[in-house]
Amino acid sequence: MPRIEALTSTTLIGGTAACVVAGRLAEADPGLSILLIEQGQDNRGVQNIENPVFFLDHLLPTSTRTLFYKGNKAEQLAGREPIVPSGGTLGGGSSINFMMYTRAQGADFDSWNTPGWSADEMLPFLKKVLYLITLPFVLNPMPINPPQLETYHGRGNPDDHGFNGPVQVTDGTFRSKGSESDFIKAAAEVGWPEINDLQNLNANNGVERWLRYVSKDGRRQDTATAYVHEKIDNSKYPNFHVLTESKVVRVLLDEDKRAVGVEYTPNPAFQAAIGPTQHPKLTVKARKLVVVSCGAIGTPPVLERSGLGDPKILQRAGVDVKVDLPGVGHDYQDHHLILYPYRTALEPNETIDRVLRNPHQRQELIAAKDPVLGWNSIDISSKLRPTEADVAALGPEFKDVWERDFKNAPTRPLMLMGLVSCFLGDPSTVPEEQYVTVGNYTAYPYSRGHVHITGREVDDELDFDVGYLNDKHDIDLKKQLWAYKKSREIMRRTAMYRGEVEAGHPAWPAGSKAASAVLKEALTDVKDVEYSAEDDKAIELWIRQNLGTTWHSIATCKMAPREENGVVDERLNVWGTKGLKLADLSIPPENVGANTNNTAIVVGEKAADIIIKDLGLRK
Repeated sequence: MPRIEALTSTTLIGGTAACVVAGRLAEADPGLSILLIEQGQDNRGVQNIENPVFFLDHLLPTSTRTLFYKGNKAEQLAGREPIVPSGGTLGGGSSINFMMYTRAQGADFDSWNTPGWSADEMLPFLKKVLYLITLPFVLNPMPINPPQLETYHGRGNPDDHGFNGPVQVTDGTFRSKGSESDFIKAAAEVGWPEINDLQNLNANNGVERWLRYVSKDGRRQDTATAYVHEKIDNSKYPNFHVLTESKVVRVLLDEDKRAVGVEYTPNPAFQAAIGPTQHPKLTVKARKLVVVSCGAIGTPPVLERSGLGDPKILQRAGVDVKVDLPGVGHDYQDHHLILYPYRTALEPNETIDRVLRNPHQRQELIAAKDPVLGWNSIDISSKLRPTEADVAALGPEFKDVWERDFKNAPTRPLMLMGLVSCFLGDPSTVPEEQYVTVGNYTAYPYSRGHVHITGREVDDELDFDVGYLNDKHDIDLKKQLWAYKKSREIMRRTAMYRGEVEAGHPAWPAGSKAASAVLKEALTDVKDVEYSAEDDKAIELWIRQNLGTTWHSIATCKMAPREENGVVDERLNVWGTKGLKLADLSIPPENVGANTNNTAIVVGEKAADIIIKDLGLRK
């Protein structure tokens, strides 16, 4: 039997949302005993987390702050085994992501069809999260004096945003104003206007000058920093504890199916490589509540190892069935992403290519307090819809889907698009020039996958089917085909455009009018590229060979009735159990038309409010 390591009132497991819940619970009752368990390391003082410009470090296979989940071999993805990165440090994905501030649409929350979770009911929690600031060197300036700040003075209606929450959303310390304005002008020529505030829950079908989760002094705003760090070793919170470098094996249930604690083991990735190492299974008991918050990929395995899930899957893995919950691990979704690089005429200070090419100069940048440190290199956001002519050109099956799910829902984008001011790849493979990369990602994919255990131990391989492009009639593929052509037309109309990086675009057939170009000057009198049927096939093949994750995993333990494959109820209680809740991106029953970090944080805020009331800390 595992020994009793400690006693705690509430145990929380996981990353982005878990930090929110833990921090809010501590604020509600500093006397409440709280334990936050994280399998990775603390992120305090880590330069490539705190300084936004180094964010791409976390995609390197050598990163110790990232978990890399390998998907099953997928024939529809040209036989690849896709890799999906996820947060592997305190703060979860918010500590290693691209820091892009985008909110779900109001219609997304309404589509969850769950009492307490509608757009109107969620807006107060969305506003509670954020401390919004617009720096004075960009449009619509405001004086910065945070201690006296009483309202939002950024772009858009202040009633739509928060102004004194823990997470700062700003312009950071730098914007490439020339390239962002260039892209916005070109997007208008293609048909999409600039929208001052694309994150008000209703705005759609345009481009925006993007804000980010970066403080005014250029520090990443992850949830560990915003909600947790100040409470660690703080005499005001004597019962707040964080246990890092520890993997949770399972939740412990008593005979009444009540969660009474968790079993965990030291993470071998952070143990000594020389000499004897032990991997004991230790136990923490929870007197009041256990909250699992390991994300859409990490939460299902914890539940299944605990005996909660589809009996067939559990029995194959050698796990005793405690609760029959077939919805665990089903309906995995992600926003499908492809990145397209372009050559530009930009100056070195208008991209982060100089930073990526010269890692040995990082300390010089830090010592000089270079403004580039507080820039995530992403200045443009967009939520886009096709014209009726575009829809018709994509075929009758696509038109049927459009008319059913989008035509009469004008706030739902078909695709999301961002502009990244660098070459998103190995800089040694391209000439020392300045690049931008356009990222196209699917807002509401029809493709579905799953994530399940294959054994009882934390290091057993997962059965992880990402499901990308497995939908009927290839609707998700056609979305990407459309988005590639449109994003390319925007770039061709910019003054910075000097052609495509050939290796990052489709392999065109001989003699194609759509072939990639290398230019010395910007194009003039631009006409749309003509694509043949063979060109379309080349694009489709490229999509299958290169489409991947946006780190936006969601919906694997959905909040829905049990008979509809739901895993939790509207108060986040796991069906068939007591004292066990989920609080992460596994619980949304439907996807969102935005980058998902904001949704993860607001799920944490809503969960904290529910738990505080359930524990009787507030009526």
